[in-house]
Amino acid sequence: MSLFTLLLLAFSFLPSLDALSYRFYDHTCPDLESIVAREVHLATVNDKTVPAALLRMHFHDCFIRGCDGSVLLDSKGKNTAEKDGPPNISLHAFYVIDNAKKAIESVCPSVVSCADILALAARDAVVLSGGPHWEVPKGRKDGRISKAIETRQLPAPTFNFSQLQQSFSQRGLSIEDLVALSGGHTLGFAHCSSFQNRIHNFNSSLDVDPSLQPAFAASLRSACPAHNKAKNAGSALDSTSTRFDNAYFKLILQGRSVFSSDQSLLSTPKTKALVSKFADEQQRFEKAFVKSMVKMSRIAGAGEEVRLNCRVIR
Repeated sequence: MSLFTLLLLAFSFLPSLDALSYRFYDHTCPDLESIVAREVHLATVNDKTVPAALLRMHFHDCFIRGCDGSVLLDSKGKNTAEKDGPPNISLHAFYVIDNAKKAIESVCPSVVSCADILALAARDAVVLSGGPHWEVPKGRKDGRISKAIETRQLPAPTFNFSQLQQSFSQRGLSIEDLVALSGGHTLGFAHCSSFQNRIHNFNSSLDVDPSLQPAFAASLRSACPAHNKAKNAGSALDSTSTRFDNAYFKLILQGRSVFSSDQSLLSTPKTKALVSKFADEQQRFEKAFVKSMVKMSRIAGAGEEVRLNCRVIR
């Protein structure tokens, strides 16, 4: 057998999301999107942190094994699942996906994957926060493998630009995607451990990262003193942390970004120019964000099934 033939056979077994369709459930579950939107809305009315949680959950799902719902699986027996890996300990609002799945199963049994529900919920979370609406491609299958050790692959808030670029590039995402998707930090909250490196013992000669605006650095140090043990201490990721807007990019330019990874977007001319453009034009940011979200949501996973319960394999 020739090398060319072997390569063709190998690639024929690679998982692909090219078959995703915007109309995948039009006939099998026509009320799917309204059901998911309702559950996201109900949860958000009671908890304003839900949108940020769902957006982050989708991102963390896609960056490990592709968009296959593996982040939703519970640990079982000797296997520690992704959701219990160190970077995911603070993930929450899994109940929103559970509630949506239960409602969908009552009208469209064994049809809709949990991975698709999560992709839709992340979109609805952005919309409910005042962000753009977009059509979500659907047709993913749910994966059967979830390992906490693999969460080491997630880009960390302490990453420099080179590390970020490598992480995104490995998943087929460009520098433009990196900057646009980082804009998801317009929603949410960061615990002290995520930015402690910038406000205490920054290096051998400085205690605080000099790129931080002094008053902002002082506020972070006040919220997160050295050797802080308060479980829920931290900082909002931007000044409008429950509204989807471009404030995140404006704050980066002012030296008021929370993560090292945020600040690193100013370290190259190309990324700095994108940050400036998104800070100046919210519509431009929203257009880029939508494009990159759709692209990210197409990262292929090795899904094999449609789970009946998003927390366990069939």
